Amino acid sequence: MLLTTTPNVEGKRITSYKGLVTGETIIGANIFKDFFAGIRDIVGGRSGSYERVLSEAKNTAVKEMAERAQKLGANAIVGIDLDYETVGSNGGMLMVTASGTAVVLEP
Repeated sequence: MLLTTTPNVEGKRITSYKGLVTGETIIGANIFKDFFAGIRDIVGGRSGSYERVLSEAKNTAVKEMAERAQKLGANAIVGIDLDYETVGSNGGMLMVTASGTAVVLEP
């Protein structure tokens, strides 16, 4: 499955549009990650625990979107957009959504 943020694929013609596909995931950040990320924010640097959670959430959403496109008979998704949002009380959950257009590219 070819995945791209561009509206087309250079050198390939889109032969069929299968429609909008999405993938969503919500992951909770536990209290220990919050605590250690807070310490990291005070002393500076990157928060590895949050980066891993964010990467996992993105990968899950993109995988789900690709599976839905494959079920529609697509071999590519164009125009992919990723959105990140905190949800829940006190923003304790991270929601990642991936969306794009499922298409069939010429062989």
